[in-house]
Amino acid sequence: MQGGFLAKNPSVLWFLLVLAVFTVVATLLSQIGIGAVSTSMVKVLGRTLCLALVAVAMDVIWGYCGILSLGHMAFFGIGGYAIGQWLMYARTEMIVAGTLAASPLPPTALEVKNAVASQIFGVVGTSELPWVWGFAHSLPLQLAMVMLVPGLVALVFGWLAFRSRVTGVYLSILTQAMTLALSLWLFQNDSGLRGNNGLSGLQNLPGLDHWGQDFIAVVFLWASALALGLGYVFFAFITSGKMGSVIRAIRDDEARVRFLGYGVEGFKLFIFTVTACVAAIAGALYYPQAGIINPAEVAPIASIYLAVWVAIGGRGRLYGAVIGAVAVSLLSSWFTGGAAPPLNLGFYTIRWTEWWLVLLGLSFVLVTLFFPKGVGGLFDLIPSRKERKE
Repeated sequence: MQGGFLAKNPSVLWFLLVLAVFTVVATLLSQIGIGAVSTSMVKVLGRTLCLALVAVAMDVIWGYCGILSLGHMAFFGIGGYAIGQWLMYARTEMIVAGTLAASPLPPTALEVKNAVASQIFGVVGTSELPWVWGFAHSLPLQLAMVMLVPGLVALVFGWLAFRSRVTGVYLSILTQAMTLALSLWLFQNDSGLRGNNGLSGLQNLPGLDHWGQDFIAVVFLWASALALGLGYVFFAFITSGKMGSVIRAIRDDEARVRFLGYGVEGFKLFIFTVTACVAAIAGALYYPQAGIINPAEVAPIASIYLAVWVAIGGRGRLYGAVIGAVAVSLLSSWFTGGAAPPLNLGFYTIRWTEWWLVLLGLSFVLVTLFFPKGVGGLFDLIPSRKERKE
C-alpha cells in the first residue's frame, strides 16, 4: 500500500488498530480465553462487525455517491441465502448418509440426493430439489454464487435504472420495490428456498462438529473482523483517489460532471455493483452466526434501518457508518434482549423490548436536527495537529 494513501488517510490506520485490539480483547474474554464473555455474546459481536461492513458499503453508495439505495439489505440477504444453501445441504447430506449407511445395501448418489431433498423440503410439502439448489452440493460454487448472484442483480438493475437516468427519490423507490419483490418471492413456498420457514441450522458447520460453538464463534469473529478491515481499506482507497472525487462530484452536481465529459452512469453502476457484492459478503458471514435466515431479513424495512444507522453515524465518512452500525446493533441487542431493566414512571412502565424502535426513531430525528453530520461529525471538533501548532 502506498505511503501517500496512508498519509492522506490516517484514520484508516487508527481504524485498523482499534479493530485489531477489539478482536483480540474479545477473543481473550471469550470462552476459549478466560471465559468472561459468553459464546452468544461473541456471536453478537461478530454479527455486529458484519453489519458494520454493510453499513460502510451503504455509506459509499449514499454518503459519497449520493444514491439513497433502499435495497442493499436485499443483497445482504442474498449472500446469506447463498451460503445457507450449502450449509443446510451439506449438513443434511451428512445426516442422511449416516442413516442410510445402516441399510444392507450401500445407498446410491441419487438415493442420497432424494433423501436430502425430502428432509429439507418436506416442511413445504415437496421432496424434489429445486433448480436454485443446483450448486448447493459444492462449497466453491456456492461461494461463487455469493458474489455472482447479487453482483449480476445489481448490474442489471443498475444498468436499467442509471441508463434511464432515474435519480433522487424515484431511484430510492425503485430500489425499495426491488427489495419488496424479492421478499415477496422468497415468502412463496415454490420459490425453492422454503418460503417463510427460511434456512435454519446454519450455525452447524459440516464436518467441524469437533470444534464446538465456542471455537466456531471466535473463528467467525475473526473472519468478520478481517472482512471489515479489508472492506474498509478497499473503500477508503476508492473514495480517496480520483474516483472518490468524481463520485462526490456526482453527488453534489451530476449534470456538471456529465458536462465535463465523465461517464456518470458508468461510475454509478460500478459503485452500485461493488457495494452490492460487499453487502453480500457481509451477509454470507452474518447468517452462519445468526443460525437462521428467512424472507423477513430482506424486507424493505431492513434497508431503511441500514440508512438510519449510516445517518446516525454520519454519512460521507466511513468510520461514521461503522460507529452508527455498531452503536445501534449493540444497543438493539441490549434493549430487545431483556438486559435493559424496565423504567417505572409510576403511572406507566416502559418495557424496552416494546419501545426500542420508538427510541431508535427518536434518536434518528434528534441526530438529524442537532447533529446533521452524525455522531462521526463530533470528530470534526477535535483540532488537527497543524491547528494546535498554530
